[in-house]
Amino acid sequence: MNRFWNLTTNPDGERVLRLDGPLAEETWWGDEVTPKAFKDELFGGVGNVSVWINSIGGDVFAGAQIYNALKEYSTTGKGKVTVKVDAIAASASSVVAMAGDKVLMSPVSWLFIHNPSTMAIGDGAEMLRVKAMLDEIKESIINVYERKSHQTRAQISELMDQEKWINANEAVDYGFADGILYDEGTQFRVMNSLLRRITEKPPSTILNQTQNQLIRGTPYVELQQRQKRIQKFMEAGIYDQHL
Repeated sequence: MNRFWNLTTNPDGERVLRLDGPLAEETWWGDEVTPKAFKDELFGGVGNVSVWINSIGGDVFAGAQIYNALKEYSTTGKGKVTVKVDAIAASASSVVAMAGDKVLMSPVSWLFIHNPSTMAIGDGAEMLRVKAMLDEIKESIINVYERKSHQTRAQISELMDQEKWINANEAVDYGFADGILYDEGTQFRVMNSLLRRITEKPPSTILNQTQNQLIRGTPYVELQQRQKRIQKFMEAGIYDQHL
């Protein structure tokens, strides 16, 4: 078993999970041992978890299962998950980073997102099958980025096509992160980021987006409250998609 994580508990009861280096040097595809060991250790305790990430990425299936484990930990009430990007969260590690209830970037850290890739041997038909597989993997990765950020699927796809390096300020602007570590000015920068987006998306688009989320399963009461806040700010001439 390739153990690439370290989980400890501070004296104050906070749990600290460190992901340093590649996520699984060998794929978790078909591996029943390593994912179970990771999840058993994570769920072996309770309390809020700080997840420090300094990883260039790795196996996309490992990234998916770590993401799922962290989301399940949070949504089942075991504790809140705060992701802290130490230096880099690249590739599959950037997917893991999106699992945080809150995502914080070091001011000297980066996210790196790109299209999935692999190696294949075979004839033309096999190459087409591999391409179809990669296209589906890309769509699943976009699912994660879309749920965290305010970007559209088309915008996220373009960023992946660009093999985009994203610094801390940009991560907050894009909505991939919620703030910046060690920075008392983070709240002001986040507010400025939101204000810049006011002119990018008219109120009708925001209301339509909210209505569409009802179809996708967002709780109705939450949507009602959000629509009331949007309407209130629209009437006052102020609006923002994160109200």
